Amino acid sequence: MAEVGVLGAGSWGTALSVLLHDNGHQVTVWSIDENEVKMLSEEREHKLKLPGVKIPDDMIITGDLETAVRGKDFLVLAVPSPFTRSTARKMQPFVEKDQIIVDVAKGIEESTLMTLSEQIRQEIPQADVAVLSGPSHAEEVGRRLPTTCVVGAKSRKTAEYLQSAFISRVFRVYISPDILGIELGGSLKNVIALAAGIADGLGYGDNTKAALITRGIAEISRLGVKMGGRIESFTGLTGIGDLIVTCASVHSRNRRAGYLIGQGKSVQEAMDEVKMVVEGVYSAKAAARLAEKYNVSMPIVEEVNRVLFEGKSPAEAVDDLMLRESRSENIALKWETE
Repeated sequence: MAEVGVLGAGSWGTALSVLLHDNGHQVTVWSIDENEVKMLSEEREHKLKLPGVKIPDDMIITGDLETAVRGKDFLVLAVPSPFTRSTARKMQPFVEKDQIIVDVAKGIEESTLMTLSEQIRQEIPQADVAVLSGPSHAEEVGRRLPTTCVVGAKSRKTAEYLQSAFISRVFRVYISPDILGIELGGSLKNVIALAAGIADGLGYGDNTKAALITRGIAEISRLGVKMGGRIESFTGLTGIGDLIVTCASVHSRNRRAGYLIGQGKSVQEAMDEVKMVVEGVYSAKAAARLAEKYNVSMPIVEEVNRVLFEGKSPAEAVDDLMLRESRSENIALKWETE
């Protein structure tokens, strides 16, 4: 049994807390929101974000960060990506040397273009930082439906330790040394999911969705490999796997926000209606800047940015994607004759 601190009591933090408790660990959950702490403590259920998933009576709920961090065998950082750095900075005084922090959010910081694990290492240099990602909506994990994820870490020892802590009959965990590839796949797929949702909102069909998924993973892979990620990560669970579920699932907040935008809502109206952080909106500008920095073509990402931030109509964006200059699907494939 491990002593675990979970920082962030939203849908994903709550679902993972219940999973870890099912695995026999002692779990302490922290939230910065006093009302959330009160609700979880008294009602033993997150009625707003994860209704129907009961929180065990012996799971500790706290608003005191030091209580959640100090002395724990490992920490799960589950706050939304825009708050990763600020939360890590607050945690730093309580984190011991080589204490494991596994980040489970997905995003890229717009101002620095840093991944979440890079932000955590910068704020808490004494920590052993890992990531957990994959096609894993909290609503299904909380209901104990079969799910697969990948743990990324610098050392095999850390990866295998976390694998053993999380794995269960309903939560299969693989390991990988490619932290960067895992994080880029998890972050960039949210931008493509916005595009998939926009297409749904416009009334387009399965053909359009399949095109966005396959061309989306091509964009993600081009950039990810150029940045130093491994192609195996982008063709695996944290690449194409996560992209498929985020583009298609009714649980996907990014797809839902895109759907509302496709139906004519503004970006702010869509985010307000979703009622949770839509991380693809925060990652979209960073993705476009990375594409420019590494000289990688990412037309879907470019059009999503134009819709989100430049007032371009979704229908016009789709037309421009369809009518771009003709090209080969894969320039690495060679013709027998020219």
